[in-house]
Parts: sequence; structure tokens; C-alpha cells
Amino acid sequence: MNPDILTQIILPLALFLIMFGMGLSLKPADFKNVIFAPKAVWIGLIGQMVLLPLVALAIAVALNLPPEIAVGLMIIALAPGGATSNMYSYLAKGDVSLSISLTAVTSLITPFTLPIILAWSMHFFMSDATQISLPVLKTIVQLLAITLVPVTLGMWVLSRWPALSSRLETVFKWFSVGFLFLIIALIVLKNKDHVVNYFMQAGIATLLLNISVFYLGVKLAQVTRLSRAQATAIGFEVGIQNGTLALVVAGTLLANTTMMIPAVTYSLIMFVTGSIYAVWRVRQLKQA
Repeated sequence: MNPDILTQIILPLALFLIMFGMGLSLKPADFKNVIFAPKAVWIGLIGQMVLLPLVALAIAVALNLPPEIAVGLMIIALAPGGATSNMYSYLAKGDVSLSISLTAVTSLITPFTLPIILAWSMHFFMSDATQISLPVLKTIVQLLAITLVPVTLGMWVLSRWPALSSRLETVFKWFSVGFLFLIIALIVLKNKDHVVNYFMQAGIATLLLNISVFYLGVKLAQVTRLSRAQATAIGFEVGIQNGTLALVVAGTLLANTTMMIPAVTYSLIMFVTGSIYAVWRVRQLKQA
């Protein structure tokens, strides 16, 4: 497959459909936690929007990652949660309402925060001679077009045809997981000559990032005296990222396949660690 077709057409189209599917599960009432449980929402937002990028930055500097891998690590850290985090919260008996609210709010915020912090990250890690630029305003508009527009459209469809939306949501949820794995396979194939080197560098960094933020997200919730269900939801929101969005930013907006590698390794790792954490949480509840 032509890489331009993959990154310039298939990836953004798939993200549009995935975000539309997310919108099919969102109602205005899902934002109620912002009003009725502001503490839990704010703790979750601090974990997602502040703690996660700071940990990624610290790991990139500590491991002295190659510039493009370091920027790719920041991209996955700046991505919001997705429907997968909501699914894991449900399986682990977490606060699903809080999880959905956090996903909704971060999806609204990310089109504005990601380009700004990413532009700084590129300046920090990459030399001025590097021929990669990120026009912040243009990127904000592009992210709004492929994230907020389909989410809003999905919410409108849900309000008009709730029964149809319920059936479609299941299809889109499985599509999002299946498509992510397909893209991962294609990226691995495209980078087969450098796959061992890139994946060793990005794999260690993303494993450290994922385990660290899972732990710190849950601890942050516990220290601030949130409930166990809320701590579980926040752990998944901080630890499970929208890998497809990260791939679109790196591959479509920046046209840099090397920057896509951390999103690939993180996505593979988060499914493993997320499943382990969910099983452990359920066993804890049964023993309580």
C-alpha cells in the first residue's frame, strides 16, 4: 500500500469514523460529572493533561531518546483517552460515568492543547535545521475537523435514532480496535529495515510511560480520597490513550513515520497492561 494513501487518506478517515462512533455513545448528560463530581473530573484531568506529558518528557530526557522518537512519545502522551478506556473501566468495575465524562472533556480540550505543547516539544527535542514544522493554528483546525465534528455528529445521530445508534456503537467500537491493530501491522511492515532498533528504543520508553502513569494516576486518585471505582476509572483514562489519533498526528499532520513508532508500541503495551490491571481489580473486588 502506498504510504501516502495510508497516512493522508485512510488514517484520518478511520479516525473520523472512530470519533463518530464515540459520539454515538455520548449524551449531554455524560458531562454532568463536570458539575456534580467536579473533584473527580479535575483529578482525572490533572492526571491526563498534566501528569502524563510530564512523565513522558522526563522519560524521553532520562533515556536520551532520538529526537523523533522523543517527539513521538510526547504525541502519544498528549492524545486523549478513547472508547477503549471506557470499555476497560466497565470490565474492571470502575466508574464508567466518570470515565466517559473524562473522555468527552479531554476530547474537547485536546485539539487546542496538543498542537501547542507538541510545537514546544519539537522545538525542545529537535534542532532548528530539522525540516519539520507544525503550524499550530492550522493543526488546531485540522484536529477539530477530524475529532469534534464527528463526535458532535455522532451525538446528534444518537439523539435522533437511539436504537440504531446503540447497534452502530458496538460495530464502531470493534472497528476502532481492529483498525488500530491493522495500522500497527502496516507500520511495522513499512519500517521492517529499522524495526528492531526503533522498537527497542520506543518499546522501553513506552513501557515505562504506561506502567508509570497507570500507577501514578491511581495513586493520585487515592491520595485525593476518591472512591475505588473512581480511582480505577482515572487509572484507565491516564493509562489508555487514543492511539489512532496519535498516529494521525504523527503520520498525517507531520508526515513522519518514525514519530508513529511510540504510538504503535504504546498501543500494543496498553492492551496488555490494561487487561492485567482489569483482571487484578476484579479479583480485588471479589476478595473484598
